[in-house]
Amino acid sequence: MSTGRSATRMGPAELVQAAAMARRFYLEGKSKIQIAEEFGVSRFKVARVLETALDRDLVRIEIRVPAELDAERSDALRARYGLRHAVVVESAPALTDGLDDAAGPATTDPENLGEVAADLLGELVAEGDVLGLAWGRSTINMAAALHRLPPCTVVQLTGVYDAGTAERGSVEAVRRAAAVSGGEAHPIYAPMLLPDSATAAALRRQPGIARAFEYFHKVTVAAVSIGSWAPGISTVYDMLSDEERAQYASLGAAAEMSAHLFDSEGRRVGRDLGERCITVEADRLRRIPEVVAIAGGLRKAEAIGAVLRSGLVTSLVTDTAVADYLLLETGPGPRPALDRADPDGAS
Repeated sequence: MSTGRSATRMGPAELVQAAAMARRFYLEGKSKIQIAEEFGVSRFKVARVLETALDRDLVRIEIRVPAELDAERSDALRARYGLRHAVVVESAPALTDGLDDAAGPATTDPENLGEVAADLLGELVAEGDVLGLAWGRSTINMAAALHRLPPCTVVQLTGVYDAGTAERGSVEAVRRAAAVSGGEAHPIYAPMLLPDSATAAALRRQPGIARAFEYFHKVTVAAVSIGSWAPGISTVYDMLSDEERAQYASLGAAAEMSAHLFDSEGRRVGRDLGERCITVEADRLRRIPEVVAIAGGLRKAEAIGAVLRSGLVTSLVTDTAVADYLLLETGPGPRPALDRADPDGAS
């Protein structure tokens, strides 16, 4: 019979030493060499003790994010769609059958989605950037939740849903973001959709609108919303006549973003509509280094997938219900974005 100490048992001196070394390494940030010098042992001995501390459950390492964030789904969604950033917010289980954030109760709290998007924007925007904000209730909620932004210029990327609500909508969102950052604001006081292309062209020449358009090619980070081609969850859909809705539906319209329409595979349809709209061009959006889409609710899930496949969006803030839908999709992933700078690579 062996008289030595059990291989699976640590004596009190070993336990105390292992705890002390673990505290130095994990909590105080000391290197293994520094710990070795302090305890008069080799750094290899320190490494063995730290490994044993983990094996024996003396040290437990937890990776924790705030409860409302789902890190596993976020990473899976980022990888599935080739996104630079994906942030998935926990859906509210009691609100699964209502409307989405564009028209009422949703599977996620739109204000919570906006708060998370605001925090993400605070990470992505750097001093000297030009931030573009498109019309959408999601982007309005995001702007209302902003509490930190480095100095930057803020420009409106689309006209408004209703000129009478401009002060409470995207114009106010632009002003709010500019106030938080201490930068210039370039709002657009004009409807998003005009009766015809001639009227839209005339409005684009108006000095204030023209100045905002001049900044479009300088935008480095944009925040956009996504709508489904259905009443109450697409701004453009609600602004069109029944005949026009039917026309674009016949072309396969399934999603709308900044007055641009997409079919279920992410292909743009109804390009003539853009001629009547005050909005950033789709090709210009594609050249913006970072385009963050903020959209949640199951009724938007198919539309969100369509826009992701268009390649116009680099990052997404959504909810767990949408993430589950998108992760179970069997369709193709997004087409690669063209002419888009990615100095840091995906993260």
